[in-house]
Amino acid sequence: MITEVAHITIDPTRAAEFEAAVAEAAASFKADSGCRSMRLERVVEDPAQYRLVVGWDSVEAHTVTFRGSPNFTRWRELAGPFFVEPPRVDHWNLVATHF
Repeated sequence: MITEVAHITIDPTRAAEFEAAVAEAAASFKADSGCRSMRLERVVEDPAQYRLVVGWDSVEAHTVTFRGSPNFTRWRELAGPFFVEPPRVDHWNLVATHF
């Protein structure tokens, strides 16, 4: 499994609206066959900063299959208006678990 980590910056005065939009968009991720998990985290010290963490079967499941689907279009329609800059996206591979 690959983990996508998207660093997202929004206007913190719109946090409740953004979080509601992401909650609605969760169905679009869940509907995608290559998606295994999704969660949204917020930085305590900087309420404008979020991290979307999504588990995918592979990088291609995210970058090709999901991004080329109506599910991605719906995600961007819901969450995109809140981005103050394009998200930075990295793909992570688990190396070790110690406890």
